[in-house]
Amino acid sequence: MGDTNLNSMHLEAPRREEFRRARARLLGSCGEVTRNVANQIHDDPSLDESRTMIQSLENRIPADIECALMDKDGIYPLKVGLNTIGRLPDNDVVLEDPYVSRRHCAVLVHHGSNSELHDVASKNGTYLNGQKLSGPTPLASGDEIRMCDRALVYVTKPDMPQGPGYAGTLAK
Repeated sequence: MGDTNLNSMHLEAPRREEFRRARARLLGSCGEVTRNVANQIHDDPSLDESRTMIQSLENRIPADIECALMDKDGIYPLKVGLNTIGRLPDNDVVLEDPYVSRRHCAVLVHHGSNSELHDVASKNGTYLNGQKLSGPTPLASGDEIRMCDRALVYVTKPDMPQGPGYAGTLAK
C-alpha cells in the first residue's frame, strides 16, 4: 500500500531518514485485508465527497463513515487505510497551523473497526490524551490527539454527533 502522501523529498537529510523509518513502520502495520479494502475505496470515485471535511455543521455523517476526527471547525471523516494529517494540502486532514508538520501524523483505520495513531517523524511530536506518542498506539472513541495547539477528537460511529447543534459539544 504505497501512499503518495507519504513522500519525504521535502525534508533535509537527517529528518528524511527518520521520516522514512516512521513511514516503513506505518505501512508495515497495514494488514492484507485493510490494504485490499483501502485499494477498493481509492478506486471508487463516488466516495470522494465523503473524504473531505464536513463544513456544514447541519450535515449528517455519511452512512459509510465508521470513524472520524472532530474539532471546533468540523468533522474529518476517516477512510479504511491510511489517513495522513498535516499542513500540506494533499493530506487527508489539512490543519493550517505553522507549528503542525507538513506530514505530522497518520491514523491507520483497519478493516474491522480498529484504528491506530502513528507519529510520522513530526518535529514537535504527537500527543494522545496528554501522553507523547512513542510508537503506534491504538485509538478509542473519545481520545484526544494533540499536535502543538491543535486538538482533534477521534470518534467512532456510535459516538458521532448527528445533525445540527453538535458544534457546541466540541468547545472546551
